Amino acid sequence: MEKIILGIDPGTNIMGYGLLKIVDGKAQMITMGVIDLRKFPDAYLKLGHIFERVTGIIDGYLPDEMAIEAPFFGKNVQSMLKLGRAQGTAIAAAIHHGVPIHEYAPMKIKMALTGNGNASKEQVAGMLQRLLKIPNEEMGKFMDATDALAAAYCHYLQMGRPVNDVKYRGWKDYINKNQNKVSKRKNKEDEDNRDD
Repeated sequence: MEKIILGIDPGTNIMGYGLLKIVDGKAQMITMGVIDLRKFPDAYLKLGHIFERVTGIIDGYLPDEMAIEAPFFGKNVQSMLKLGRAQGTAIAAAIHHGVPIHEYAPMKIKMALTGNGNASKEQVAGMLQRLLKIPNEEMGKFMDATDALAAAYCHYLQMGRPVNDVKYRGWKDYINKNQNKVSKRKNKEDEDNRDD
C-alpha cells in the first residue's frame, strides 16, 4: 500500500513543504522546497500566493494526508496572528482538495525525530538526512523545507501507533484497569523465581 504525506512548515516570509512517499511501511523523500513570500509587499498577496502554491503542490503530487506544524506561542502577538493566517491558508488549500490534515506541535516533531523536544533545526535536518538518505546537494539552504519534511515524517511515525483513548491517573490507576496484564507479569516472575 502506498501513501503520500505532504508536510508544511508555515511561515510568513518562507514557507517550507516536503513530500514523503510511504511504500510497504517505509518512508522515502519525494521532494522538499520552499515557497518564498519575501517579494510580496502586501500580507494578503502573500496569503493568495500560499493558497496558489499549496494548491499547485496538492494538484501535482496528490497527497493522501497533510501534516502541518502548529504555530508556537511567542511573545509577539502580531507575529502569531500573521503566522496563524499563513497556516490557516495552507489548511484551507488542503480542505479545498479534501486532504485530511494533522497538526503537530514543534516540540512533538522534534521529539519524534531526535528524541529531544528542544533539538535545533540543524539536528532535525541531520536526522532526516540520515533516516531518508538525502544527498547533501538536495538539502537546500532553508531549514523551513526540512522542518516541513520533519512534520511529514512525524506523521509517518504516528501512523503505525494505535491511538489509546483510555486515560490513566497514574500507575495505580493503570494497574487497576489492566489486571489481566499485571497478573500475567506477576505469574511469570513467580515462575522465574521458582526455577532459581
